[in-house]
Amino acid sequence: MTDPILPGPDCTTMTEVRAGVDALDRDLVALLARRFAYMDAAARIKPARTAVRDEARKTQVIANACAEARAVGVPEAVVADLWERLVEASIAYELAAFDRR
Repeated sequence: MTDPILPGPDCTTMTEVRAGVDALDRDLVALLARRFAYMDAAARIKPARTAVRDEARKTQVIANACAEARAVGVPEAVVADLWERLVEASIAYELAAFDRR
């Protein structure tokens, strides 16, 4: 039997903290897999390779993530940096997927 994953505020040991972080990391990777499946769909749907990079959409995605960060009390600058990297990685992935089609 495995120990339940505790919410962060309920953790009293580093073992509990690490178990929670490891579980969340697994969840985050699963969510990233779902997100990249949308990049595969976008590469399939977009009519031209030049349509892959959309700076207006990139700005919107990052702004949405920053707004959500503010709403839940997560450092906005950290989220902005992570989403910049995520969106650029997604664009690179989508370009590669487009080129494979």
